[in-house]
Amino acid sequence: MPSHDDFLDDSPELSSSPGVQSGAPAPAAKRARPPARDGGRVTGQPGFVLHSYPYKETSLIVDMFTRDHGRIGLVAKGAKRPLSKLRGVLQTFQPLSVSWSGKSELRTLIDAEWVGGMLPLERTALLCGFYLNELLVKLLARDDRHPALFDHYVSTLNQLAHGEPAQIVLRKFERALLKETGVAADLSRCTTTRSRVEPGLDYVVDPEKGAREAGSGEVWPVVSGKTLLDMEREDYADPATQAQSKQLMRFLLAHQLNGQPLNTRQILIDLMQL
Repeated sequence: MPSHDDFLDDSPELSSSPGVQSGAPAPAAKRARPPARDGGRVTGQPGFVLHSYPYKETSLIVDMFTRDHGRIGLVAKGAKRPLSKLRGVLQTFQPLSVSWSGKSELRTLIDAEWVGGMLPLERTALLCGFYLNELLVKLLARDDRHPALFDHYVSTLNQLAHGEPAQIVLRKFERALLKETGVAADLSRCTTTRSRVEPGLDYVVDPEKGAREAGSGEVWPVVSGKTLLDMEREDYADPATQAQSKQLMRFLLAHQLNGQPLNTRQILIDLMQL
């Protein structure tokens, strides 16, 4: 029987129709209208709710991931009122067209419309989605645009919704996130010799520098050169690559998070104890 840790790793570290390929453009991204600006006003911007929490009696503060403006904070005034049109729209994993105004750290949400075109996440895929959102909230700076990562996020949600293997889909997204934020080293080169990584040798990955040959008594995860080369070309077909990349990405993400735990991981642990 799989251990708690095995379950955590294969159906994320938390928290797309048939034929959708990794990295394929997603429906929501295709149909999105180009953003319009009027001073501090932005209209028709593709976005997803990452997280929201109550603000005053009737409002919400929404952490939104947008295609052309990155992660932004929005005040959704009156969104908690029973008759507010925003009440049923500001849901996670739903493609939205968002409009807001303001130039401060917290803008004012003007409108949000559901775009559609994506299947909902269910069961394990839903937990995976919350894991993705927590990574984005904790690792992306506000107002730092990442359009390629946004497209990858949409593609990842589609793949999860259509039942593609979570352990592979998540590894690809984790790697893309580190690349987009400028902290992912080239895994195909040894940093000490600058020679190409050899499939038959063992390596460790320094989070600040990159791969080097493993020595005796290493405390960092030791992985094969083949695993590093597979990760660089996004080939996770080998079960050994899946297992080793899981441990390596956990280590690299923990470094970037400065040891800050991921709440979604604890959720899965708690569920396994029920």
